[in-house]
Amino acid sequence: MSSNAGQTSKGDKNAAPPLPPPLRVPVADSHTHLDMQSGTVAEGLAKAASVGVTTVVQVGCDVKGSQWAAEIAAAHDSVHATVALHPNEAPRIVHGDPDGWSRQGAREPGGDTALDEALAEIDRLAGLPQVKGVGETGLDYFRTGPQGKAAQERSFRAHIEIAKRHGKALVIHDRDAHADVLRVLKEEGAPERTVFHCYSGDAEMAEICAREGYFMSFAGNVTFKNAQNLRDALAVAPLELVLVETDAPFLTPAPYRGRPNAPYLIPVTVRAMAAVRGIDEDALATALAVNTGRAFDY
Repeated sequence: MSSNAGQTSKGDKNAAPPLPPPLRVPVADSHTHLDMQSGTVAEGLAKAASVGVTTVVQVGCDVKGSQWAAEIAAAHDSVHATVALHPNEAPRIVHGDPDGWSRQGAREPGGDTALDEALAEIDRLAGLPQVKGVGETGLDYFRTGPQGKAAQERSFRAHIEIAKRHGKALVIHDRDAHADVLRVLKEEGAPERTVFHCYSGDAEMAEICAREGYFMSFAGNVTFKNAQNLRDALAVAPLELVLVETDAPFLTPAPYRGRPNAPYLIPVTVRAMAAVRGIDEDALATALAVNTGRAFDY
């Protein structure tokens, strides 16, 4: 590796970052999207395993993606699946909302019946043994109006019920919606194992999550210069409730921000997290591995 491997020029901004030095203690990527990454699943898993990332949690965001996640988890021992309708998928199904999540573009409104049908398929998938969680679900207010918020909350409550009935982890997507996410969890009663994916709150919210026993999963954005709130949260989160993830292909850690993310880059984030916590890299990796297995019951 050259001394300027971490520097990005216009010509290589889409190039995959180099392999980091391997972790000595294997860990899991608690949240990734293999279906959005380049290369084959087998290639991605082998690359991750070569640096000590020996387990990944493949996350579904719509019916088709959730079905795919379940299939991939059934085919690979190192992959576990979660299934759900992403918060922005719910208003797209109900209202044909062009500002929602789906990568399929705008479509005709399907109404509440279509949402019920989609939730029924998520419910079916959640019963499969290789599916370890229900998510990512929750609330995303980044570009959602009042009409979309109602559909999101209805979907979120349904996912909580599905997770509890099947005894699966609940994986939360929370964007600009901290208070309402916590409110709905309290009103519905959170499942025994609840994970805040790509934790985005501050230290005060981390203390609330800690009191409730919610896992907090940190992604590559914990390394960003403008993310001191995340580092403050990580510093106060109980070690036994901390997870690590890529959310790949998004949120590539510094110094590779803006380039494609993948599970093999977990060691970069783990080392940054260990520095924030002021603990040994191996000690953090050991805790992360145990925590992820406990969170997803594998």
